[in-house]
Amino acid sequence: MTLPDIVGLIGAVFYLTAYALLQLRVLAVEDSRTTLLNVLGGICLIYSLSCNFNLGSLVTQIAWLVFTIIGYVRFRMARTRMGG
Repeated sequence: MTLPDIVGLIGAVFYLTAYALLQLRVLAVEDSRTTLLNVLGGICLIYSLSCNFNLGSLVTQIAWLVFTIIGYVRFRMARTRMGG
């Protein structure tokens, strides 16, 4: 197993952990730990894909990462406007 494979598996663990913790209601979507797990998962998988290229997977990972960041920024901006 190569380093990119290991990093990719770690990314998958981050994604699956975030998903499981959301489904089990341990974390909420608004929790920064959920965002962190998704961002780390995306970065790890993008790194892995840079060494083992797959265009469909790369597009999916970049989209997932962008949506995660946009969602988190919008949440933080709304929270700031509400005074929280």
